[in-house]
Amino acid sequence: MSSNELKEKMMSLKNWAVVGVSGNKDKFGYKIWKTLKEHGYTTYGISPNYDELEGDRIYKSLSELPEKVDIIDMVVPPRLSITILEEAKENGIEYIFFQPGTYNDEVVAKAEELGLNFLTDDCVYATLKKGAH
Repeated sequence: MSSNELKEKMMSLKNWAVVGVSGNKDKFGYKIWKTLKEHGYTTYGISPNYDELEGDRIYKSLSELPEKVDIIDMVVPPRLSITILEEAKENGIEYIFFQPGTYNDEVVAKAEELGLNFLTDDCVYATLKKGAH
């Protein structure tokens, strides 16, 4: 599957988890979470730093989510991304959207080793803002 086909497939999935959600409106962890919700995606925030944001419950881990999500949007540093990949695999989540700065060679190798479908060098926020999905 080409990266364009993969991106199209990922954008068609409706249940997302934003790992690294933030209450800081200037950060991508907030902008991505908010924009996904505004575009009709079921979006769960994952962060150990919040219990809720704007009335939505925020979860500490993927295994706490009330339902299985289709895709994870990573907004955390590579050292955290790599641990989330194992948790994603354990929870049957196959699709990972790595925001810029959330991955390195080790993270990409781990995603490949686990057989996950993932995108790098792209931004879901920019995609939704452009309306290109």
